[in-house]
Amino acid sequence: MGQPNKESVLTGTEAQAPATNKVLRNTYMLLAMTLLFSAATAGVSMAMDLPHPGMILTLVGYFGLLFLTNALRNSVWGIAAVFALTGFMGLTLGPIISQYLTMLANGGQIVAMAFGGTGAIFVGLSTYAVTTQKDFSFLGGFIMVGVLVAFLAGLGAAIFQIPALSLAVSAAFILLMSALILWETSNIIHGGETNYIMATVSLFVAIFNLFLSLLQILAALAGQER
Repeated sequence: MGQPNKESVLTGTEAQAPATNKVLRNTYMLLAMTLLFSAATAGVSMAMDLPHPGMILTLVGYFGLLFLTNALRNSVWGIAAVFALTGFMGLTLGPIISQYLTMLANGGQIVAMAFGGTGAIFVGLSTYAVTTQKDFSFLGGFIMVGVLVAFLAGLGAAIFQIPALSLAVSAAFILLMSALILWETSNIIHGGETNYIMATVSLFVAIFNLFLSLLQILAALAGQER
C-alpha cells in the first residue's frame, strides 16, 4: 500500500483507469484492515468490560479524529489517523454489543444476524456499483440532507427517550448508509475521489452505522429479553 496521492488532473481514459483501479484497490485493502482493527478494539473493550464513554465524549472523539484524518489525508500519517479513528469507534462499539448480549437471551444470534446483514448489504451494493459502472453522484445531496436530519432526530430520540423515533431513525440510516456505499464506490470509479484514505473513512462509517442500525431494529423485532 503506497503513500496516498494528492488529487491530480488525469488526462485520457487510459491514464484514468489504472489510477482509479489503484484507488479502489487501496481503499478496499485499508478498509479490510481497519475493520479487523476495529473488531479487535471492540473485543478488547468487551473483554475488559469497559463502560460506554457517553454521547458527548463519543461525538468529540469521533469528530476530532475525523478532522485529524482529513488534515493528514495526503500524508502517510493519515493512515495512522484512520486507525486511531476506527479503533476509537471499535472501543465505543464494544459496550453496545455487550449490552445486547447481556439483555437479550438471543443476543448472540441478533449480533450475528446484524453482522451478516451488514456484510451482505455492503458486498452486494459494492459489487453492483463496480460491475454496472453506474454514476450515483446524484445521491450526494440526498445523503447530506438525510444524514443531517436523521442525526438530529436520533439525538432527539436519545434525549427524550422515544423508542419509536429511534427505530425510525435506524431504518432511515440503513437507507442512507446503503446510498452512501453506492455513492462513494461510484465516486471512486468515476474519478471523483482520488484519496483512498478519505474513501476508506466514508465506507467505514457507512458500514459502522449500518451495523448499529440493523442491530437495533433486529433487537426490537426479534430480541428476547432475559
